[in-house]
Amino acid sequence: MSSNAIFFHHPGSEKYKFGEEHPFDPMRLTLTVDLLKRMGALKDDQIQAPHLSADNELLALVHRQDYLDAVKQLSAPGSGEHNDSLAGKYGLQTEDTPFFAGIHQAASAIVSGSVAAADAVMSGRTLHAFHLAGGLHHAFPERAAGFCVYNDAAIAIEHIRRTYGARVLYIDTDVHHGDGVQWVFYADQNVCTYSIHETGRFLFPGTGFVHEKGVDGGFGACFNVPLEPYTEDESWLESFNVTLRKVIAAHKPDVIISQHGCDAHAYDPLSHMHCSMRIYREIPAIIHELAHDYADGKWIALGGGGYDIWRVVPRAWALVWLTMIEHPITTDLQEAGGGTPLPADWLGQWSASSPHELPSHWMDDLTFIPPIPRRDEITLKNRMTQQIAIQDL
Repeated sequence: MSSNAIFFHHPGSEKYKFGEEHPFDPMRLTLTVDLLKRMGALKDDQIQAPHLSADNELLALVHRQDYLDAVKQLSAPGSGEHNDSLAGKYGLQTEDTPFFAGIHQAASAIVSGSVAAADAVMSGRTLHAFHLAGGLHHAFPERAAGFCVYNDAAIAIEHIRRTYGARVLYIDTDVHHGDGVQWVFYADQNVCTYSIHETGRFLFPGTGFVHEKGVDGGFGACFNVPLEPYTEDESWLESFNVTLRKVIAAHKPDVIISQHGCDAHAYDPLSHMHCSMRIYREIPAIIHELAHDYADGKWIALGGGGYDIWRVVPRAWALVWLTMIEHPITTDLQEAGGGTPLPADWLGQWSASSPHELPSHWMDDLTFIPPIPRRDEITLKNRMTQQIAIQDL
C-alpha cells in the first residue's frame, strides 16, 4: 500500500450537530473511522489533527465580517433568548440550519481540517489528503444554508489560490448541487467547478442547471450535470465519465478538490436517486486516476452529504480512503464484483444500534434495490444533458 496519503480529523468537528433528530449526524464520522480501523486500513498514528485553528482571517477569505460576527454571537450559550432576528437574518433560524451553542467553534474546526488537508498536499508533504468532516458546500459568504455554516471547501480553494497560485478543479458528487462553492468562484477562470447532482427542478437547492456557466472571466469554468430523478448506476457513471474527462482535459488543473457526498444512493432519505454502492466504488477510482494523469497526483478529498448513516455513508467514505492508499481491497472489489464481506467485528459492534439491517458486504445486494421501469427514458434525458453540459469543450 502507498503511504502517500494523510487522514485529517479535528475532534471539534464531532460537535457540529444541530440536534438529536437532525439528519446531519456526526455519528457518520465515528462509523467510518471505526470501519477503517477494524479492517486495519487506518491506525491512530495515521490520523492527524490540524496544527492551527481557523482564525478570522482565514474565514474571511470567503465569508463577510458581519456574518462571522453574527455566528460568533449566536455561538455563545444562551444567546438564543435574545437573537432570533439576528439568526433569521443570516440563515441560522431555519429547520435545516438552526444555530446552537458552540456553532462557531465546531464549524471553524471543520474549516481548519480542510485547509490543513490542502496545505499538506500543496506543500508537497503528501500526494493525497482526506478530511472526512469537510464538504459543507452550501454556505454562502453572507449566510448559512442547507446544513452548512462555513464553506470549508471554498475557503480551502481560496487559500490555495492565494498561497500557492494553483489552478483548482473542484469536483462535487453530492446529490445536491454545490451551489455555495459555485457562486463564490463564478467569475474566476482559475477555479473550475464541476457538480453532478439530481436536477434542481425537484431537489434543494434548486440550482445547478446546465446553463450556469460562469460570468465575466469565469465564463466557461463552471459545469453542471443535473441528472433525472431515479437515475441508476449505469447512467450516473456514464454521465460522470463522459463529462468530467472532457472538463479536466480542457481545464488542466494543478490540483483536484473533490466533495464526496454519498446521498445519491437509493437508500438515502433526502433525494430521489436510485444508485448503489457501485458508483461509490468508481467515483474515487476515477478521480484518483485523473489526479495522477493531470495534476501530478495532487488530490484533496472532503466528505459532504449522506443521510443513510448506517448502511451507506461508512462504506462510501471508507472507499475514498482505501482508494487513496491503494488498499488491496479496492482491486478485490473490482475483480470479485463486490462480493467482499465487511469486517465481522464492525458489524457486530454496530448492528444492534442501526435502525436497519446492516449490509454484510462492501457492495449492495441489488435484489434489495428494484430496477426503475423508466430506465431508457431517464438514460436518454441524461445523455441529452451530458451533451449540453460539455458542448463548448
